[in-house]
Amino acid sequence: MVAVVDPRCMRPVHIALAVLVAAVWGVNFVVIEVGLGHFPPLLFSALRFLVAALPAVFFVGRPKVAWKWVIGVGVALGVAKFGLLFLGMDRGMPAGLSSLVLQIQAVFTAVFAALVLRERPGKVRVAGMALALGGIALAAVDEGASGPVLAFVLVIAAAACWGVSNVLTRKAAPPDALNFMVWVSVIPVLPLLALSLLFEGPDAGLAALRGLDWGGLGALVYVAWGATVFGFGAWGFLLRRYPASAVAPFSLLVPVFGMSSAALLLDESVSGLRWAAAVLLVGGVAVTSLARAGGARPPAPAPVTPAPAVERSQV
Repeated sequence: MVAVVDPRCMRPVHIALAVLVAAVWGVNFVVIEVGLGHFPPLLFSALRFLVAALPAVFFVGRPKVAWKWVIGVGVALGVAKFGLLFLGMDRGMPAGLSSLVLQIQAVFTAVFAALVLRERPGKVRVAGMALALGGIALAAVDEGASGPVLAFVLVIAAAACWGVSNVLTRKAAPPDALNFMVWVSVIPVLPLLALSLLFEGPDAGLAALRGLDWGGLGALVYVAWGATVFGFGAWGFLLRRYPASAVAPFSLLVPVFGMSSAALLLDESVSGLRWAAAVLLVGGVAVTSLARAGGARPPAPAPVTPAPAVERSQV
């Protein structure tokens, strides 16, 4: 077991790794956009988890937490969150804006944690949530004037489902993030395939598979192995070595990389209103994520050793 060290001693190579993971997750939104040009959204999401789970599931060992947590997170994160995100982006939500708006999951996580885990947010955290919601309001005004509102709402719903999966993950407290994520990736495959057959039809799926080219295959491999297997594995390694408070701030770079890469690679324009929304949302998420909960009940003594901190999932 790797010892947790003082965050001030975070090695440069590990700082670089944290930035690399944020970059991989940010660029992932652009790759999703590319993949949606090759696959129907629900089928693409199902294939993402299938490729992430196989063959890794045969090498990571058995799940190290109860099956109820694996299934719960698999449904909330894999089926609901990613299904809604891919649908929203397929219906016109820009990649860069999606990477930004999805970060409102921090607010949903704080709210659900208060309801389920009885972690009452302090005044600073409430202020951060209000700031983040102000950013979402500005982003909604900007998107409402130029894009489909339904797509925006679908991504907000995806962020809410992400908040649910975060709370479930905290309850599960998996000791091995990579093992947990690989097994979680197994769960959504069949439900998403069934939903794809029901709503997208077998003809659309078969046409996408028959017409699969290097662009579609590359997008699928990136979102499965790059963003999922490498991203979660590296993030879990950092969280086992350093306190969550030292690692978590690097996740705020995800929308920076997401919006920048979308502007460079997809030629997405970023209005002044959208930049203002980004400042409010990222600032609010930073305060919400890093502030201590006020009045939170102390954790019950663990029978063996305290569970390690669990990271927030990314795309």
